[in-house]
Amino acid sequence: MVKNIGVIGDSESIKGFGALGIEAIVCNEPENAGSTLKAVVEQESYAVILMTEEMFTAAEKELHKIAEEPVPAVIPIPGARANNGAGMKRLSAFVEQAVGSDILFKE
Repeated sequence: MVKNIGVIGDSESIKGFGALGIEAIVCNEPENAGSTLKAVVEQESYAVILMTEEMFTAAEKELHKIAEEPVPAVIPIPGARANNGAGMKRLSAFVEQAVGSDILFKE
């Protein structure tokens, strides 16, 4: 089965992804982000799901449920409306886990 790439976010933030062959799933309200992510994951047709940082943060409870599975990979990306640094925090945590210390943002 071929796995796709999808992106979840507000319409303004994700409108250009379709031109890249990435399936856009519009979710304009952060309170719906968890249920939208759950529905997309249940389709089992996505290997990678990009989410705007705003939606990624709002879907934290659902993200914990799927974090142990290797597929799909859920990756935060900056959005047009609100960016809270969730992507950089997650990257920093991965690097710290792999290397043993925060080598990216150490002051």
